[in-house]
Amino acid sequence: MKIWAISDLHLSTTGEKPMDVFGSNWVGYVDKIVKDWENKVADGDIVLVCGDISWAMTLENALKDLSVIAPLKGKKILIRGNHDYWWHGIGKIRAALPENMYALQNDSMKIGNVVFCGSRAWCVPGSPDFDEADEKIFLREAERLKLSFHCAKKLREEGDKLIALVHYPPFNVRRENSLFTDLFEENKVDAVVYGHLHGKESRGDKLVKKNGIDYYLTSCDMVNNKLTEIIL
Repeated sequence: MKIWAISDLHLSTTGEKPMDVFGSNWVGYVDKIVKDWENKVADGDIVLVCGDISWAMTLENALKDLSVIAPLKGKKILIRGNHDYWWHGIGKIRAALPENMYALQNDSMKIGNVVFCGSRAWCVPGSPDFDEADEKIFLREAERLKLSFHCAKKLREEGDKLIALVHYPPFNVRRENSLFTDLFEENKVDAVVYGHLHGKESRGDKLVKKNGIDYYLTSCDMVNNKLTEIIL
């Protein structure tokens, strides 16, 4: 079983939100992702999709977008991004998702000897324009991440690996610790997968090793529209 990851697909099958207006790397990007997915992923593999999955405003339309990746190989684990406006009512979402597609929201799941937990998270102190309103959301998201780890502890057995999925970068550009990174370290996470960053102006490395944890940036335009293998 291999584990792959990608994020920020920004799918829009209706064509109402074309992404190529943001630069040449977005031209035909969905076809590139699908082709790479087909070349890499086997039936028993897992693909993590870390938010900003669909531009849809309703679950019905989001399911149309998800149909782009639903037939592809592997079990897909999704978390919510800041642009996933369709994501309301986790029970309703889980009931509607296609086979081999799972949604994480402040909880966890286990496949084989790997536990996956996830939460959207938020921008962290030291980020540009971080203000009082951001502070409140940041603290609330930290509590939600704690719920994820509380659930993960019940599933994790000796020898199991733990992967955390978040949408936002869990540290600022100086890679300073935050409540999020503290929680990752306290819970002995093996790898963290995130997205959200886009474009040439974004400062982010595809892989950061920090205090014994591997942090993978998987925004599709930042990884040349290719899936990233998560090595444990």
